[in-house]
Order: sequence, then structure tokens, then C-alpha cells
Amino acid sequence: MAPGVLARGNSPNEKLGVAVIGVGGRGAVNLEAVQGENVVALCDVDEERAGAVFDRFPKARKYHDFRRMLDELDRQIDAVVVSTPDHTHAVAGVMAVHLGKHVYCEKPLAHSVHECRVMAELAARKKVATQLGTQRHVWSSHRRVVELVRSGTIGPVEACHVWIGGSRGGGERPKDVPPVPAHLKWDLWLGPAPERPYHPVYAPYGWRFWWDFGTGETGNLGCHHLDAAFEALALSYPTAVEAEGPPVHPETTPRWMSVRYEFPARGSQPPLVLTWCHGRKPAALPAEQRSRWSYGMLFVGSKGMLLADLYTWVLLPESRFPDLRAPKQPRPKAGGFSWEPDSVAHYREWLTACKTGSPTACHFGYAGPLTETVLLGNVAFRVGEKLQWDAKNLKAASCPRAEELLRRPYRQGWSLG
Repeated sequence: MAPGVLARGNSPNEKLGVAVIGVGGRGAVNLEAVQGENVVALCDVDEERAGAVFDRFPKARKYHDFRRMLDELDRQIDAVVVSTPDHTHAVAGVMAVHLGKHVYCEKPLAHSVHECRVMAELAARKKVATQLGTQRHVWSSHRRVVELVRSGTIGPVEACHVWIGGSRGGGERPKDVPPVPAHLKWDLWLGPAPERPYHPVYAPYGWRFWWDFGTGETGNLGCHHLDAAFEALALSYPTAVEAEGPPVHPETTPRWMSVRYEFPARGSQPPLVLTWCHGRKPAALPAEQRSRWSYGMLFVGSKGMLLADLYTWVLLPESRFPDLRAPKQPRPKAGGFSWEPDSVAHYREWLTACKTGSPTACHFGYAGPLTETVLLGNVAFRVGEKLQWDAKNLKAASCPRAEELLRRPYRQGWSLG
């Protein structure tokens, strides 16, 4: 628990000193969720993208470099929200935790498997309140899916399939070198990543599909869509991972990919095969259901199947479960997205934990193995081999080529120290 919080007596009515790193785009949404606290500092490398948010909080100190912010305002900051691109999640989060700050971090938890492990172990050692930005974890539809699986409604589950649509990714590095916009601190945006010329193909959003900065659709959405399976099936680390997709590109993420994870038995639960697909639907999806589900998850149990997405679910075959029907849920309009009101509880849970030491559902001890699993899919795809995973030692047995993808070198001036 951060010293500043302890000094105020752990009262849930006291306001936290909050700093937000990355306040444009997704960061603005996270900032809105914590604005009832004392927002003491805002940090962003893009003056134009963050300008309106900076203006809304005139009393907050403004920074471009979060390292300077955390150093100068150490005594004023109790909690930090990290909403930067993937490649800077760990350097920002680890520095904050080292200083005893509570941390809320957008998904995925980090850019590499090694960074995930460091963040989870450090947070546990420092005893700070943490939360991964998987807001859907508290949605009523998510909770019901978890309850149905855990209650044994479909029997022991030996297979689970999770998939999303889309075909983003791919492409070649641009050859033109436009000037860096005056409002963007490009060197700080690069952070620990290898140096390269600025191009709008990377910032503010395209970075997701470049290995140096992002983790592709697997990292982008995997933590959200695999979350229910992880919680419902009490998963931790896989023992084997293999993946397939288009030819591997050294710089850009694939337009589609399929990953097969093997998990050991857990208590009364049998060994499990979990598949993740983006850009493809699993062959196990019943033919009569294929056109109805553009994305979703399919739990295959000994007594039946549970098919669900973020908003609703159905038990199959329906004739076997006549008394169990999902309530009708409002869905987002085409091209849009709606957050259920329950999402507010996800942030409130973390803020309360910062003040009182109460638990959070998506703390880094849970989010670490979840994100490691997601990112191991990328590693298996890039090396083109089945990984026998030694989670305890953070090693892929008999695959030394995976080592360089499990962790990454940082540019001079950046570290996890």
C-alpha cells in the first residue's frame, strides 16, 4: 500500500492523488472513470491529441515524460493509470509500482511475456492495488457465463474455442519520411522500442499491428475475450502452445491467426485444449450457428455446450436445457460499441482497493498469467514451432529461438529498473 494512502488512514472517503499516463483516446475514457479523485498529474506525448483533456483539468500538472512526472510528484501521487501503447505499459507500470503506487493498466498487461511476469511479481511483493483494463469482467453477461460453467451445467469442460472477426494487420514499413508533427514528442512516444523515423502509420493508432509497438489482434482483444474462459475454468499457465497463420512477417502482425493451448488438469477439471482464432471461425462451431455468431466463445462439456458472446449466451442443444434461457440484452449499433453500466464497478473496485486494501478481480496476479498466455500465442506463431512451456522458469523447452521473443532489449535510457 502506498505510504501516502496509509497516512490518510485508509478511509474510502478520502480522495486519492491520481496520475494518468496517456490521456488521449482510450486514456480519456479511463480518466473519466477516476476523475472523482484528485487528479494531480496528466502525461501525454501528443499535445494536440491530449489538448482538450489537458484543458479540462487546469489544476493538474502537465507532463510529456512519465519518468519525470513520477520522480517530481512522488509524494503527491498515490495511484497511476497507464493507458499508453503496449510497448510502454511495463516501463511505466513497473516504475510506478517500484515507487509504491497503485496501478491500473490497460490491456494487454505488457508487450512481452517477461514483462508480464515482472509486473505481476513486483505488484505482489509491493502489496499495491492493481487492476487490468478488462472492464467486461464485471458485465452481467460475463458473470452468468462464468456461473454456468462453474456450476457444472454442461459438465466437465475439455475444450473451449474463442474467436473474433477482422483482418487487421500486415503491411510493409513505409519508405517516405514525413516530418514529425510539432505537437508530438516522437522520441518519447518510441520509449523503449527501437528507434525509427516517425510516420502516421504508427501513431496514433496503427502501432497495434507492428511488433515493435503492439501485439496484434491477439494482444489487442485476447485479454478481453479469453477472460471468461480463464475465470470460469480456473486457468493459469499453459503447458504447450502452437499456432498457425499466414507467412510470418518480421515487422507486422498477421491478418489472421489460430492458436492451440494445452492446459493441465485443475482439481476436478480435466485437461483442456483452448483455441483462439482471429479472422477465422473454429471448425467446432455448429453449422447452424456459424452465421449467427461473428465472434464468441464455445465451451464444450460432457453434458452439452455453452455458446456466448459479450452480450448473450445459449446452451446447446437447447432441447436439453429448456429452463435456461438468456435474457434479451441491448446490443451496440452497427459500427458502434456500448459499455454496460456495470463497467463503472470495475474502476470503483480498484479505487476502493487503493484506499482500503480490499481485493480486485483483475489484479496483476490474475492478469499476468492471462496476458502471458495471450502473448505466448504470438511467440509460437513467430517461431513456427510448438512450444513446450516451462512456466516456472519462463522457458520454452527445446526452442531457443523463442527466448528473444519472450523478452526484448530496451533502447538506452529505458529499463524495468
